[in-house]
Amino acid sequence: MAGSFIPMGKSIKILRSSISTFLQNYQFFSTTVAFLAFPFSVSILLSQVFLPSSSSSSLLASINNRLNALFQAAGFPPSEFFTILTLKLSQTISSSLFSLPFTLTFLLAAKASIIQALKPHHHKVSSSPPSFSSIFSLFNPLLLTHICNSLLILSANATVFSILFFAFNFLEEIGLSSSPNWLLFLSASGAVLYSIVLANALIICNLAMVISGMERTSGHLAILKAFVLIRGRTSTALSLALPVNLLLAGTEALFQYRILRVHHHGRNHSLAMSSEGVLIAYLYSISVVLDTIVSCIFYKSCNTSCLMEQEGRYSYQIEIPEEETGDYVSEKNCENFHEGF
Repeated sequence: MAGSFIPMGKSIKILRSSISTFLQNYQFFSTTVAFLAFPFSVSILLSQVFLPSSSSSSLLASINNRLNALFQAAGFPPSEFFTILTLKLSQTISSSLFSLPFTLTFLLAAKASIIQALKPHHHKVSSSPPSFSSIFSLFNPLLLTHICNSLLILSANATVFSILFFAFNFLEEIGLSSSPNWLLFLSASGAVLYSIVLANALIICNLAMVISGMERTSGHLAILKAFVLIRGRTSTALSLALPVNLLLAGTEALFQYRILRVHHHGRNHSLAMSSEGVLIAYLYSISVVLDTIVSCIFYKSCNTSCLMEQEGRYSYQIEIPEEETGDYVSEKNCENFHEGF
């Protein structure tokens, strides 16, 4: 039982370190970086206003109808699970397309600023804006990695849908497709499988973005390094992603409750409501900054653990006969040798 608390202890330690890093450099992260991420945050929140699901001509409704037609053509039985899944996928795709220009510019610039500030050779973050050259040097690797991350997310979704497709067709072949209990069980299993696969894919993508900035490794190589680095630390990564994603989801829910509710009731937009919307968008930017900081601290923690494991693996006693060299290399000298590096 004690071993099950180790990932939670590591997660709490990383979260505390991330919050401490944010507070120690509050002026830089809350002004320069937060304002860089602000246009992206506004686009994400406003996508809920400009992409209503009630309009049949909207992008969201068009994507939702095409996904429903695709699932029906693939032979998936109509169920509440697939209705919710197609709606969530449609919302994610439409929101991503709406905010794509801001993601590829302002969001990547904000991430580059954070990674540049938290590199191991930087011991203090300056309150002045980062130079254009330092951001641009990380921009190209981050852009290529972001494109590869999008392909990875697409592959993860396709993999889960393929598994569900074969599972439902197998039930149809053995004559259990009409059983509501089996359909409910398979739908629940599919929801759990989809959540696990997508959560792991998102964690690898976030870590790959940090690796591409820290190590100047871009594209699929950054994703492979993230996959290797995260092995054995998946539970820690999931426990770190949960509070950050809850913070982002809570900010979106606050925007829906305070702004969208008034918009849907047809009330006039006052100056106070507009100011509140700007404040919520700023809070969303702060959440994005915290998310990137947590990923950077988690990367450093994984790197430190890997170095310690390698030192423990290759530290061993070496004995050389005195008649060959006249010296004796003991285990203590070997440890000193490793400490020198």
